Amino acid sequence: MNSVQRTKYKWMSISLSLSLVLMLLKFTAWWLTGSTAILTDALESIINVVASGFALYSIYLAGQPRDRNHPYGHGKIEFFSSGFEGALILSAGIFIGIQAVRSYFAPHPIQNLDSGLWLIAITTAANALVGWLLVRNGRLTNSITLIADGRHLLTDSLSSLFVVLGIGAIMLTGQLWIDSALSLLLSLIITFNGFTLIRASVAGLMDETDLDLLQRIISILNQHKHPDWIDVHNLRVQRYGADLHIDCHLTMPYYWDLTRVHTEVQHFEAVMKRESDGEVEIFVHADPCLQDCCHYCHVADCPVRGHAFVRDIQWTVANISSNQKHFESASHYVTEKKSE
Repeated sequence: MNSVQRTKYKWMSISLSLSLVLMLLKFTAWWLTGSTAILTDALESIINVVASGFALYSIYLAGQPRDRNHPYGHGKIEFFSSGFEGALILSAGIFIGIQAVRSYFAPHPIQNLDSGLWLIAITTAANALVGWLLVRNGRLTNSITLIADGRHLLTDSLSSLFVVLGIGAIMLTGQLWIDSALSLLLSLIITFNGFTLIRASVAGLMDETDLDLLQRIISILNQHKHPDWIDVHNLRVQRYGADLHIDCHLTMPYYWDLTRVHTEVQHFEAVMKRESDGEVEIFVHADPCLQDCCHYCHVADCPVRGHAFVRDIQWTVANISSNQKHFESASHYVTEKKSE
């Protein structure tokens, strides 16, 4: 297990342990008060425990090396874990909403609010702190599982904060309907959070384009652009947990021999791996240049150059993702140059 994997495993273990402790505290607070709002918060904590347990297993599985049955590794289990957590949260939100409506039409006495208030306040602070740490370390390790669990805890802490405010309002006004109304509001927040997690996990499983990630890769290419990389196109980036799979077409001089092409491809791969976080797998398809490439080609002392260099082409999401060389942009620059 490498250092990144150990970091993910450590924080997920902390999250699971905390979820167990806070679940007991919340149910104790509900037992003392009889509050529906506190019960809804306690019921969601069961989801936290189950989700954290599955997330811990998914991090363990994601760290296993690739094998014959999983040639791209096991990283996508993290997307499944995030979706599973989202589904549990969504179910809890719907159930809590139903309970809130029932409680509104059949209210029951609430007691020991001061004791319950302190217990929920403690769980709120603990969830907020650990949730923030999980999101922070999830971003450092590129773990969608840690980020999802961290956001879940942050949402849980927000829910608990609403409960604390609601209990305070009940203590001041004596209006019991606030308890049910607060529970209904919490159910809407929880349901939305669950839907958001499901949406993100489905996007990862379906290899939906991550524009932020793609833009980061393009920024790396523009920053380390080599004169012999005439153009890059048909760039695709897939995330497998914390690992990346990148494939693209790289245009180089057509008169190079295979050995030189192979060397330049290795250079290209080395740049991408050095500047990217986590494990990176790169497949490069070498394309030969054509006469139309001369307008934006930086190759020095080219023996077969057919046209003068006009202007460099900045690689963007639009031109680097299409499956064609940048002829249209080059023609535009040539026309623009003549008009000057």
